[in-house]
Amino acid sequence: MSWDQSVDFLVVGSGGGGMTAALMAHDLGLEALVIEKDALFGGTTAMSGGVIWVPDNHLMKAAGINDSREEALQYLRKVVGPDVASDRLEAYVDHAPKMLRYLEQHSRLRFNAATQYADYYAELPGGKPGGRSLDPVPISLRTIGDEQDFIRTPTGERVLKRFMISAIEAHHIMSSSLAQTRIILKRLLMYYLDVPYRLAGKRDARMTLGQALITSLRASLLDRKVPLWRETGLESLVTENGRVVGAVIQRAGKSVRIETRKGVLLAAGGFARNTAMRQQYQQAPIGGDWTNATPFDQGDGIRAGQAVGAALEFMHCAWWTPTFLLPDGSPEALIVGKSMPGCIFVNKAGRRFVNEAAPYEDVVKGQYAANDQQAPSIPCFMVFDARYRREYTLGNGRILPGKMMPDERVPPVYFESGFLQKGETLRHLAGKIGVDPEGLETEVARFNRFATSGIDEDFHRGETLQDRYYSDIKVKPNPNLAPLLEPPFYATTIYPGDLGTKGGLKCDARARVLDTSGAVIPGLYATGNCSGAVMGNSYPGAGSTIGPAMTFGYIAARDAAGRHDD
Repeated sequence: MSWDQSVDFLVVGSGGGGMTAALMAHDLGLEALVIEKDALFGGTTAMSGGVIWVPDNHLMKAAGINDSREEALQYLRKVVGPDVASDRLEAYVDHAPKMLRYLEQHSRLRFNAATQYADYYAELPGGKPGGRSLDPVPISLRTIGDEQDFIRTPTGERVLKRFMISAIEAHHIMSSSLAQTRIILKRLLMYYLDVPYRLAGKRDARMTLGQALITSLRASLLDRKVPLWRETGLESLVTENGRVVGAVIQRAGKSVRIETRKGVLLAAGGFARNTAMRQQYQQAPIGGDWTNATPFDQGDGIRAGQAVGAALEFMHCAWWTPTFLLPDGSPEALIVGKSMPGCIFVNKAGRRFVNEAAPYEDVVKGQYAANDQQAPSIPCFMVFDARYRREYTLGNGRILPGKMMPDERVPPVYFESGFLQKGETLRHLAGKIGVDPEGLETEVARFNRFATSGIDEDFHRGETLQDRYYSDIKVKPNPNLAPLLEPPFYATTIYPGDLGTKGGLKCDARARVLDTSGAVIPGLYATGNCSGAVMGNSYPGAGSTIGPAMTFGYIAARDAAGRHDD
């Protein structure tokens, strides 16, 4: 085959995993090229919270939280179980701290340790009360110059429709009214003092969350002059004597043949938006409408790997999260509000079926487990009262607390579309959402008794550090439980959504893709949601998606450069 261009290392996908790999490859002397099918770069990482989960990292130790390789492996083996090869878990625990330190020393990316963000199962052996989850330090959008118009943006609205906040700031806001006022006023001041951007009508230049992570990585690649080709999709991989030696890509309407001297890294995301693949591999009811992944999450990298003989794993899994559909049909993950006191999830019979404050993946697994024809829980309904509505935000800043945004100031479409239902009594509300009214009244009465005592006898809500991370410390005796007493009552519909799929190409501890016989496919690597998750069918802590994507991107680049032994 004749080639149109030749590089050492081709990276397919511009999320956190792909850009980390390209940066590392360049620094090890390889000529790297990143391609992105979307007109925007950043992928699902840019739409995410941007947190990474890294055990035994130097930032948590600097904050006074001890950790070790042994504790991390003990915890992961308990949570992840035997379905993930031990050497993969060990590779992650060994290389994730090195990846973090390298990026902090040699790129623009910095993190803060979320010292109070506990592992999701912190009570298990090896679990930690905080520090393994790391929040990207905010960075100015100006650092990427003209590229700032091409970063994918999250679907959630900004606070007061103006600015984003970091994960650590969000926790402070939820924990204290004083902190809420202080942080919001400070950010508003910073926003308005940025006169050039305000006069130009631009969005806030202070990037946080996944936007901060992607902006920092993109700026670092620009510093190195590593090219990123947008609107460039992967057509197929090219093999020679069983080795991947290149790729055919689609750019500007033409097929371009790229030779890869050292390897191809597939970091193009999962198949969350591919309805046919989801229905083929995953539990019904399922489709591509409830996911929070980018619209370009179509499984291109996975299918390209399959075409050259790659094996698959964990295709039935996803990074599940409860999700509601906005009036325009777009999905939004419900991460925080489900845990706040004064709300419950109920099925069509009006009955609870899960600990609403549990890790979001577990809530959706519970939603599927409880779903049956007599009392469907897909979709289910989040029910809350006027006190909850007055005190807490619904969604990512879309509907602010009633004390800031009373019902008459909520855009009418939220009520007119049925996204937000309202009833003067529980029975009235039940009729509007199609839930058994007697069942709902009985369940709320039972839940209210639990809230008064502080003990959820059915699902143990509020008994773990994870549950209480998002809670209201003013509510006693359990900050996750408050009775639903004050009319009017509200409800919104909840679907089993996700942050992306986690099944994909089966890889070894060096991020090399394996074929169906278990042999390595030379020249082919995968990371992120293109690959079978190192976390398996589990979710150990906040950042368990992006942390492994970046780590195995780092590992892949080093392996391609012949540096896999150190």
